[in-house]
Amino acid sequence: MNFPYQITSIEAYQKAYQQSVEQPEQFWADIAQHFKWHKPWDKVLEWDFKTADSKWFIGGKLNITENCLDRHLETMGDTPALIWEANDPQEKNVSLTYRQLYDRVCRLANVLKNNGVKKGDRVCIYMGMTPELAISTLACARIGAIHSVIFGGFSAQAIADRLQDAGAEYIITADGSYRAAKDIPLKAVVDEALKQCDFVKKVIVAKRTDTSVSMQEGRDVWMDDELKKVEASGITDCKAEVMDAEDPLFILYTSGSTGKPKGVVHTIAGYMVWTNYTFVNVFQYKPGQLHFCTADIGWITGHSYIVYGPLSAGATSLLFEGVPTWPDAGRFWEIVDKHKVDILYTAPTAIRSLMGFGLEPLKGKKLDSLKVLGSVGEPINEEAWHWYDTNIGKGKCPVVDTWWQTETGGIMISNLAGVTPQKPSYATLPLPGVQPCLVDENGNIIEGNEVSGNLCIKFPWPGIIRTTYGDHERCKQTYFSTYKNMYFTGDGCLRDKDGNYKITGRVDDVLNVSGHRIGTAEVENAINMHDTIIESAVVGYPHDIKGQGIYAYVICDIGKTGDDNVRKEINAMITKVIGPIAKPDKIQFVPGLPKTRSGKIMRRILRKIAEGDTSNLGDTSTLLDPSLVDVIIQGKV
Repeated sequence: MNFPYQITSIEAYQKAYQQSVEQPEQFWADIAQHFKWHKPWDKVLEWDFKTADSKWFIGGKLNITENCLDRHLETMGDTPALIWEANDPQEKNVSLTYRQLYDRVCRLANVLKNNGVKKGDRVCIYMGMTPELAISTLACARIGAIHSVIFGGFSAQAIADRLQDAGAEYIITADGSYRAAKDIPLKAVVDEALKQCDFVKKVIVAKRTDTSVSMQEGRDVWMDDELKKVEASGITDCKAEVMDAEDPLFILYTSGSTGKPKGVVHTIAGYMVWTNYTFVNVFQYKPGQLHFCTADIGWITGHSYIVYGPLSAGATSLLFEGVPTWPDAGRFWEIVDKHKVDILYTAPTAIRSLMGFGLEPLKGKKLDSLKVLGSVGEPINEEAWHWYDTNIGKGKCPVVDTWWQTETGGIMISNLAGVTPQKPSYATLPLPGVQPCLVDENGNIIEGNEVSGNLCIKFPWPGIIRTTYGDHERCKQTYFSTYKNMYFTGDGCLRDKDGNYKITGRVDDVLNVSGHRIGTAEVENAINMHDTIIESAVVGYPHDIKGQGIYAYVICDIGKTGDDNVRKEINAMITKVIGPIAKPDKIQFVPGLPKTRSGKIMRRILRKIAEGDTSNLGDTSTLLDPSLVDVIIQGKV
């Protein structure tokens, strides 16, 4: 596959960027024509940030799976599309060509149809990182169903919340999944969630761990049995549903500053064009290369850079079931050598974790197939950047430090591998189509360089969030109301003398833990369910591995004291309500929280204490009880 829109020089980048700002509709029309459409669009763009509305390729008709599968069959049918590396290195890996993947997607799409799934229905997918997870997303898209993948580490309560919000009557899951030395009983977790969701009509269960599960007659079916029925019918092909450009493709839940997760909605055409364009350009993808994104498909990175971006470009995408440190800390490097990986895209958390094992796990590993390294999920610190560059890339591979969000659909600010300059710990320059600006607290745009402020985007791009499912007002309030006529990212940022952008972290009440966004309110709500807890406040603090750790300040009921048992119970409660990923790293029991006279918790002070920076806490005289601050400092965990 050729990519006429691939940028191959700094001059071409500057020209493309200028055109994308001056003539955005013409710019994106030129790119979109390289995809398969049933009917071209009538208009490229309509938008109004006052009402939080953006529409792209209006009137266009297409199916994203035809762009990810069908159009490759004639010339690349025998090219590997997906390679799956299992949790256990002794288990045989699976390789599916584009033709085989097409066949598997069509068969599962027919299973969905046979079980009552129709265009527009929401299907929740709760699985481990197996080929069936990728196939399930594509099978939904094939028939026009809206998929909502739930990360396989989330709890039953978190699943129930998402099922209810999406009104999802169908679930695809598995008996269990493997993660390092653990077997995770996925179906049992789904069963627990369904006690609150009697509206669910069908649960389709894949086999992975051969765990004994309970199957409710009439509701639960085995995927293998349903696939055999499709085979027996003799009709295995499945015609792609013709969709409107602005029909929803998926809902993906992300944490917000309130306790309820937000269902971010992405639509078909804009998301497809954006993920393809960013994949091809940021990684400088060349036909025949193997792309290894280590993320889980339960997060946006997996959606965009394991499934839709690479497959729409005809790439070979590698998905990995395990973790980077099991059975030992050389696992990533073994996979790279075994499959001759060209592009490695991983998280700073993983890099920092592997740094802790030293260079021993790298002994005997060649890593000579690597052409491009990528970082995703959170800002990468300089030490980790240099370790990655020196020891994994051998100083020969460009490192793309990508900044983007669930809501942006794909990469927004990043160097283009080997084309635009890289700078350690900087995301560097915006992609064509992205118009960033820094804004002060009064909403004024900060001009010039060597400045810092809150990062906003002042013009839509094809992958922009369309709404929050079932609650457009929430989308408007969260992203488009803080600053007039701008999308607010929630991140602080600085711009250097050359115009490079460096993300400095969240400025709202959302934490970034190991590259995953977790709302402070979600964690506080879970802690406060404990019957001895009156109130809690959660903040982030610097963590050597995770980037940001979770620090919880907790007030016990009168006459009750906090101890290690209460800490264990709090962690168990959080695991049950959200999942183990949200457990605090530190829990400090306090007699009270620093509040203003109006009752607002001064999180700025709590963050400083958690960080160990108590030399300048600012003015505490406005607090209801300033003496509390010293008590909290003295009791710091």
